[in-house]
Formats: sequence, C-alpha cells, structure tokens
Amino acid sequence: MKDVLALLRAEPRARFFFLALTQSALGTGAAYPALLLIAYDRFESAWAISLILVADLLPAMLLGPVFGAAADRWSRRTCAVTADVVRAGAFVGVAFADSFTLTLGFATLAGVGTAMFTPATLAGVPSLVDKSRVPAATSLYGAIADLGFTAGPALAAPLLLVTGAEEILLLNGITFAMSAAVLTALPLGGGTDPEARPSGRVVVSLLRETREGLQVVRRMRGVRTVVAGSAAALFFGGLFNVGELLFATEELGSSDAGYSVLVALFGLGFIVGSLAGSKGGSPQLLRKRFLQGVALMGLGFLLSGLAPTFAIALVTFTLAGFGNGLLLVHERVIVQEMVPDRLLGRAFGVKDALASWAFGSAFFAAGGLLTAIDSRQLIVGAGVGGLVIAAACAVALRREGLPEKGRREGRWLRRGGDAAGDLRAHEESADVVGGGDLRPALLDRIDQR
Repeated sequence: MKDVLALLRAEPRARFFFLALTQSALGTGAAYPALLLIAYDRFESAWAISLILVADLLPAMLLGPVFGAAADRWSRRTCAVTADVVRAGAFVGVAFADSFTLTLGFATLAGVGTAMFTPATLAGVPSLVDKSRVPAATSLYGAIADLGFTAGPALAAPLLLVTGAEEILLLNGITFAMSAAVLTALPLGGGTDPEARPSGRVVVSLLRETREGLQVVRRMRGVRTVVAGSAAALFFGGLFNVGELLFATEELGSSDAGYSVLVALFGLGFIVGSLAGSKGGSPQLLRKRFLQGVALMGLGFLLSGLAPTFAIALVTFTLAGFGNGLLLVHERVIVQEMVPDRLLGRAFGVKDALASWAFGSAFFAAGGLLTAIDSRQLIVGAGVGGLVIAAACAVALRREGLPEKGRREGRWLRRGGDAAGDLRAHEESADVVGGGDLRPALLDRIDQR
C-alpha cells in the first residue's frame, strides 16, 4: 500500500488516470444489475441474462488480439479514448432503446469498447509512470477494477429506490465520457515503432501484425505458461462464480443478503491481493507470487466447497479472492516486465481473449454440470482444478523459467521477417532458467481481467 500511495503522490498524470478509471469502474459496477434488469424486462426470459453476459464477452473472445495489435500500431491513447466514447454511446443507447434486439446490440457494442480499452490501457501503464512504479500502477489498476464490481452494485441499490435502471445506464454513459475527456491529455505510448506499421492496406497489415502477435506469445518461454495457466485458472473461477449463489442459499442456508456478503468479501480479498503486487520484484519473485496466487485461489475454492457453515465460508471466500487478485496482478506485471513495449498491446489482447474464452466456457459448462451434481460438488471440483493448474504451472515454470527483461533487447521483430522464427533462434541460443537459476532470452509479451 505504501508503494501505491507513493505513486499517487509522485505521479500527477497517474492521479488523473486512476481518478477517471475509478469513477467509470463504479459506474460500470452500478450499471451491471441495471442492465440485467432492463434486459429481463424487455425479453422476459432467463435467456436475456445469458445473452447479455455473452454479448459482453464475445468481442474480446473474437477480436481481443486484433484490438491488441491496434494498440501497438496506433496511439494507445487514441484507442482508449475511442473505446470510452464507444461505451458512452452504447450505454446511452441501451437507456433509450425500446426493444431487446436493440438492447443486445448496444450491449455488444459496449463489449467492443471494453475489449479495445483493456489492452490499450494495460499496455499504456508503463508509459504513464516512472519505470520503478509500474508494478504499483498495475496493482492499483486491478484493485480499482474490482472495487467497481464490488461497490458498484451496492451503489445501484439505493439509486434504484429513487430512479429507474435507465437513468443508471445514462449515468454510466456520462462516466465513460468523462473518462475519455481525461485520457485525451495523458500519454499512453504506442504507435511509435515504424516496424510495427508496415506499408500496404490497413486491414491486411493489421491482421498480419495480429498473427505475428499470436505467434510470438505462443513461443515466449515462461510467459506463455503464465498466460495459459491464468486462463485455465480463470475457467475454474468462472465455475465458482456460477455456483456460489446456489451454494450460499441452498448448501449453507444463507439468505440473498448473506450471499451478497460473501461476494463482497471475495471482492475485498481480491483488492488486497491485487495491492500486494505493488512492489514488483525479480523474475524469480514474480514467478513465485504468481504461483502462490493460483494455489491460494484453488485452495480457497476447495475450502469453500468443504465449508460446513456460513461463518467458515466468510473466511474461505476471502482467501479465494486474495489468491485471485494475487494471480492477476503478477500475471500482468510479468507481461509488462518481460515483453517489449512495441508488442505489449498484442500480448494483453491475447491474454484478454483467453480470459474471455475461459469465462464464457465456464458459464456454459457450469449450467450443464449443475444438472448432474450439486453446487457444493461443483465448487469442490473448481478448487481441485485450480490446485492442479497451480501444480502444472509450477512444473512448467521450473523447466522454462522467466527470461531477463526483453524490453532491453534488440529490435528483432523486423518488417517482413519471421517473428516466430527470430524468437526461436534467440531461444535456442539463450541460457535457460532451471531450478531457480536465471537465464536470459529474447521475448515478446503476453497478458490477460
């Protein structure tokens, strides 16, 4: 926490960025239940909620790597501002729409904005603050995002007593417009490397850069394990999210209010876990903290599923949230530290796409699983799965290690060259980290919520 406070004191541009992020995150959290209420009212079916949730994830699932390439090709500030303008228009559109079809269309447009905003801003954080404060900034980024999802719905409750869901969505649109206005004055990097901007038709070259980004991420030692392992862990997190309501009300005998307390404590644990990554550290320490996060999240899920009483579940949900926050912040820091700046957008785009596929798959899988097993068994299974992922990542990272900071290395990604081949050649000539020993290698970047 000291590092975060020092960041806010010493970096005035960061203060404006995080102020804009906080108010839009709270608006998004408040708009979430309002959007679901509107969707259900206009379609009058449980499918309305499922379709709205899919609409939010689908753009990142399909276009995340493309938006990441755009953040590397053009100014990340332009991408982030455009994303916020799109989201502002989308939520205003939902408020005034008169049919479910239009509601679904505007919700999908909001998902497009989010899929564009995430890689642009995560890749832009290193350009916003001093290099030594990048871990603290990334830590605060994750904490604010979860604060919005935790506190936002609590803000919506009293607002719904005095106004309608449409007005809350209008307010959320205003928060995105305000965020866009603030971001226009902040440097976020991107678009400065001529090698990332080949001549020719824009669409064709952008797709080529997207493909190169996918190839590079797939071949980066250590980082690829972190990104893939995080996505796999988030799949089990999605199972947990689907099953927790039934678990709280049916297995623990709690009320809707009790369920809300469990969710709030999970969010609190997430925020604390995210802030725990503010110091950064050596590659070995980052690897260790990432693995601890995966293991603690899985252990929290398992102990929650085995919890005999609501009181014990309060502790285990908090532990699971802490592990989740620890996992995500160190995954992001590893990507920012290990991947060259000109490839950061693509790395975070790939990460965002994998996370979205993980959550989307979990939402569908959980529905089928709950027809065959009860919610307690589902959550225990999520915990076991999380611990298996932690063990698999530990083995893979011990074998592969994490390279030295690739951002300092030469410009090996050449126009018209074979990015994957270049990386492979560098990997073959590099020393490998094994058993805790460090070994330099040239790499590219990766990331992921």
